[in-house]
Formats: sequence, C-alpha cells, structure tokens
Amino acid sequence: MTQVIVVNGGSSSGKSGIVRCLQAVLPDPWLALGTDTLVEAMPASMQATDGGIEFAPDGEVIVGPEFRTLEAAWIEGVAAMARAGARVIVDEVFLGGASSQQRWQKALGELRVLWVGVRCDAAVAAGREVARGDRTIGMAASQAEVVHQGVTHDLEVDTTHTEAMECARTIAAHVK
Repeated sequence: MTQVIVVNGGSSSGKSGIVRCLQAVLPDPWLALGTDTLVEAMPASMQATDGGIEFAPDGEVIVGPEFRTLEAAWIEGVAAMARAGARVIVDEVFLGGASSQQRWQKALGELRVLWVGVRCDAAVAAGREVARGDRTIGMAASQAEVVHQGVTHDLEVDTTHTEAMECARTIAAHVK
C-alpha cells in the first residue's frame, strides 16, 4: 500500500492544487506537507542569513547549512509520521535534482513511495507566477527543468494544459 506520495515540480507548476485535489479524491485521509510548510515554520531570521534560505531577486533560491540541518530533521520527521501510520503527500521542489531525491529516498527507506513529477511549460508557469503575486519573478522559469534533472519519477503529469483535478485523478489511479 502506498504510504507516501512525493510530488516534485518547480514553483508555480501546479503542485499545491494537485495536492489539494488528491486529498479530495483519495479514499483515505492524507496529510499534505511541503517545502513551503517547512519554510513558513522557520524563523524569519533564516531568510536574512547566509546559513538559511535566500530568495534572490532573479528567482534563484540559495540554501545554506542551517537550512539543510533543519530540512534533514524535517524530512526524517515526515518519514516518521508515515512509519507511524499517517499517509503523507509531500509537495516538494527538488532544487538539487537527483541529490534532493536521494535525501528523501534515504529517509523514506522501506516505505512504499509514489514519486510524481509535475511538469509545466516554463512560460506558462512564469505567467502563473506573475498572476499569483506572492513569488519572486523568475523562480518558475529557473526551476521548471532543473527540479527534474536526474530524478526518477514513477509517474509524470503536465499541468501546462491539464487541470489539477485531472492530474490528481491520474495520480490517484496509481496509488495502491
């Protein structure tokens, strides 16, 4: 039985909408946790130091050692929740491509995981980014492809022309 669904895609690719739809269509309750959850839980000072996380004016995201330490603990915590019986959907941005996935693979170990890639044309994601108004311009375009480099997904969906609910139903069909 699938215990964790890891949804990986760039900023403004539609991951969060898909996750909400997954929670609505999957028969059992699933917790939704994501990178944004982690960043919001950190003190504001983490965005003002070299060791934390920085969102550069051009959309680049720079992470330091203090962020990585907290991220590692958070990943282990998510894995512990799944081991304790919670089903978890992780909304992730693999900025490091394969190395980001490897951190999750190590923590999730023997758990049954469905790895989902969310793709979106960079120009479409950039348009969504502008419309949202809460993101650094350039983040969507810079992340659109890099988050998938070297990453192995069990399934990919593309939100360029497909609505979140349809993507969620495609993913749900692969949840065992």
